[in-house]
Amino acid sequence: MSENPTNTLQYRIDGRDDAPVLVLGPSLGTTWHMWDRQIPELTRSWRVVRFDLPGHGGAPAHPASSVAELGDRLLDTLDELGIQRFGYAGCALAGAIGLDLALRAPHRVASLALVSTSPRFGTPDEFRQRGVIVRTNGLEPMARTAPEQWFTPAFAGAQPAIVDWAVQMVRTTDPGCYIAACEALAVFDVRDALERIGVPALVLVGADDRVTGPAEARTLVAGIADARLAVVPGASHLAPVEQPAAVTELLTGHFAPLAQESTGSLAVPGMPPVSAPVVPAGELGPAAPAEDEDTRPDPYESGLKLRREVLGDAHVDEALADPFGADFQHLLTRFAWGEVWSREGLDRRTRSAVTLAALISGGHHEALADHTRAALRNGLTPDELREILLQTAVYCGLPAAESALRVVRRVIEEDTTPR
Repeated sequence: MSENPTNTLQYRIDGRDDAPVLVLGPSLGTTWHMWDRQIPELTRSWRVVRFDLPGHGGAPAHPASSVAELGDRLLDTLDELGIQRFGYAGCALAGAIGLDLALRAPHRVASLALVSTSPRFGTPDEFRQRGVIVRTNGLEPMARTAPEQWFTPAFAGAQPAIVDWAVQMVRTTDPGCYIAACEALAVFDVRDALERIGVPALVLVGADDRVTGPAEARTLVAGIADARLAVVPGASHLAPVEQPAAVTELLTGHFAPLAQESTGSLAVPGMPPVSAPVVPAGELGPAAPAEDEDTRPDPYESGLKLRREVLGDAHVDEALADPFGADFQHLLTRFAWGEVWSREGLDRRTRSAVTLAALISGGHHEALADHTRAALRNGLTPDELREILLQTAVYCGLPAAESALRVVRRVIEEDTTPR
């Protein structure tokens, strides 16, 4: 067991030092212990490396801003252990890490198992909203709903001790790291890149999974050339916990050819680094055409992406759906979002605070509601919004601030109340 610096992950190793390496990754809100019941069988053939996500299971609370950053930290951890090539199984968020590694570092991943995983997890709005709720209320709302998200009702009723263990895992997670992971999942989308995954993949899903269910699993199988689907009856999102024997059998069957064919390349500590580089996350898509040094790219697309991240897909889609206002929306997206909001001089939290003050001063209540939601997404808390209202009362006038207070209070109640 090890606790590591910022650029590496907390890990645990089980099994023989001379065995081929199998890496196991946990889902958001859990720890490496979610794989405990697979370990006795897997360590017969594998040197099993399990890792914790930042701020989970007592790991140092160094938030990661993207799935690719988590993948880089995992590779740094394995580099320190002298592990260059490995089999990989990940659940949910860790499954996303596996997809990322198979795309950016295919020379490292020998075989892949994707448990309760999707090429895109819900919508960006859903995960950013989850971050708002955690920032405002802590992790207790997530802990309370974990059992119904992770387990079937029959299992939850029959195994109260395991349910309590699961709830405690969530409660002991660092909120900042949880929020950062939600932000990372909000922008994760590899649907268009699946065809580039060349390693054999097992896509494993619980038949009753309501988070990343069989439909998402079939999307993975359809996109990855060498992939097969395994649907586990009587299991929900945490299939390795709920149906350990079935999941273990599927994993051992999938990785068995790799263990049998291995001549030590998956296990030898201190072996020379593989020469192939890790592809930067920003280069996963098609190569961009060369630009003249004196030209600037059209800021519309980058502005639209930022506008969606801040205001949410639903709001932006509604605004863009009006053909009468198409030219105005194009101008707004290019100038306000592509030119101003995207500048590096202020962070998003500060820009939200400035925007709220300006909207309160002008009495623009409809836009104030939209940007209050955006401010919560950008990390401002209800207490900080209250301070902004007090500050604007001094400089914009009491009536303006009082009217704005009603708008801001309503949005806070709507967006921070757990559902």
